[in-house]
Amino acid sequence: MSDDIKIMLTEAEIIARVNELAVEITKQVDNNWLVIALLRGSFIFAADLVRAMHNAGCNPQIDFMTVSSYGDETETSGKVKVNYDTKADVAGKKILLVDDILDTGYTMQATVELMKQREVADIKTAVLLEKPERHEVDFRPDFVGFEIENKFVVGYGLDSANRYRTLPFIGYIE
Repeated sequence: MSDDIKIMLTEAEIIARVNELAVEITKQVDNNWLVIALLRGSFIFAADLVRAMHNAGCNPQIDFMTVSSYGDETETSGKVKVNYDTKADVAGKKILLVDDILDTGYTMQATVELMKQREVADIKTAVLLEKPERHEVDFRPDFVGFEIENKFVVGYGLDSANRYRTLPFIGYIE
């Protein structure tokens, strides 16, 4: 690695919290829910989360979307673009949106609004990480893995210009 990456959350801490989060979520959702993972950053978290939900007794359907407000930059543009949409018709369905991180809140807020326009029956949101001090919109996720300080983080699916997604921990670049 060329960058100096400091560990913020260890692999063991992440695994333990994802399992706890799955139990919390499973108390509020059932097999009739559709989990929509917001790619690309959430792919590892979403995979671990739905497996943990299965272990907690819940087997939701799964679909994917790619939405972005960052591109290859480290700062959001504030404009959310749908690059890849769900295959499922979401009208009338109960949706759990899963994302890697809630930073400014633009991406999740815009995606929730899009789902509401598509007339979903119910919607909940889950994020692995939240940076409360970075919020630029009034949006709070229903389920949060960890609240973190305002550092640029990588690993466990999160990237820097599409690098470091495969790290088993979450770290920040010095």
